[in-house]
Amino acid sequence: MLTLALSFTRHTTLRLQEVAGAALAVGGALNFIGSSMPFGRRGGQALGGLCVAAAGVLFVLSFRYGA
Repeated sequence: MLTLALSFTRHTTLRLQEVAGAALAVGGALNFIGSSMPFGRRGGQALGGLCVAAAGVLFVLSFRYGA
């Protein structure tokens, strides 16, 4: 059986949440730019979706394993 042991300090948890919030803001901006400009549609929305997905994973990790 594989045991995943993650332990974050209070400072690391706050830093992880700050990074996730910044990634969410960048992802939202990329989605907005990608949907409003025809030349940035495919790349902007793909990068925006990737940033939003990464922010979600970081939020889950920080809430689950944070102090």
